Amino acid sequence: MTEKCLIIGASHAAAQLVFSLRQEGWTGEIAVLGEEAALPYHRPPLSKDFLAGNKSLDDLLIRPAEAYAAADIRFALGTRASRIEPEARLVHAENGDAYDYTHLVIATGAQVRHLPVPGAELPGVFYLRNYADVEKIQASMAPGRRAVIIGGGYIGLETAASLTAKGMSVTVIEAMPRILQRVTAPVMSAFYARVHREEGVTIVEGEAVSAIGEERGVLTVNTAEGSAFAAEMVIVGIGVDPCTALAQTAGIACDNGVLVNAHGETSVAGIYAAGDVTRHHNPIYDRQVRLESVPNATEQAKIVAAAICGKPKPYNSLPWFWSDQFDLKLQIAGLSEGYDDIVLRGDPKAGRSFAAFYFAGERLLAVDAVNRPQEFMLAKRLIPMGTILDKAKLSDDTVPVKDFMVR
Repeated sequence: MTEKCLIIGASHAAAQLVFSLRQEGWTGEIAVLGEEAALPYHRPPLSKDFLAGNKSLDDLLIRPAEAYAAADIRFALGTRASRIEPEARLVHAENGDAYDYTHLVIATGAQVRHLPVPGAELPGVFYLRNYADVEKIQASMAPGRRAVIIGGGYIGLETAASLTAKGMSVTVIEAMPRILQRVTAPVMSAFYARVHREEGVTIVEGEAVSAIGEERGVLTVNTAEGSAFAAEMVIVGIGVDPCTALAQTAGIACDNGVLVNAHGETSVAGIYAAGDVTRHHNPIYDRQVRLESVPNATEQAKIVAAAICGKPKPYNSLPWFWSDQFDLKLQIAGLSEGYDDIVLRGDPKAGRSFAAFYFAGERLLAVDAVNRPQEFMLAKRLIPMGTILDKAKLSDDTVPVKDFMVR
């Protein structure tokens, strides 16, 4: 029987996995089931260049169609998987088709979290997860129009920057006391709030949306604190949840994601998972993590491909991320959770270039680098090594980056 690797999900992990399989020597069939009609495409630009109209969907494709054809990769696009039968090694689709496999990879990613308030489904209220979502938003965009963005995380702030650049009047509403509270330190929140306000964005913190109303084409976003904000469009960006339903109904162990080992294997033999949907052990931090990150999806795909091809190698990658807003390039190396000290290099209260180094005792956990590529690249090398840094030198912006290391 011809071996077949079937992949559910057609995003970053799948795009890497299919070519990594071929590179590792897989000669069997490779098939990909994708819910969307498009081939795998880069998702980070959706809230930036694609939303702004600077790039088309073709520009976002991770690989052209010809590359997949040359590697003999088969796609079933516009196809939603509905059920996995592990014993029979079958995947059923909503359209009635069934797909057999010898190896299955779940790469279903994450889905947007919906706002649980009255009026959240009104026309003019949008979510931003795929290119079709952005096309709907673009149809409502126009200079001078008002937009309310619910959620002050990176996606919300990136979207605010893109809409502001298009001449729209933008308000960001964050329920927590500060924007970016779930992901970073107060100093970063204050910095981004300052920059957005300088660019004309209204930042509202500590107010929870309670309802959305509509009258004569104008939406009104009401908060529990008694505020009301009028707009022609509302964009909800309050986080995502892993798409684990398929895995759970198939009896695969899940806990805030599909649980996988160091080789991307799930609790069911012959089934693997990669990307945003997974929760895995990170050896650098010695804890379970679920990462919403293109680099993680790419690295996990490589690990899974190697395991499927009988060349297992454990996952051992430093998490890293990025965010583009206005003239700011934020690059994040590592995970800052558990920090007890922050060392700043540069002044976040003035200008638009600095780096925040997060420590637990003397151990460097993570670095947020704003327009500081040297600090970012150094951190990517030093964090896995456990290198000790001289904090006094680190805080002195006149000391060259190469002098950071003590040993």
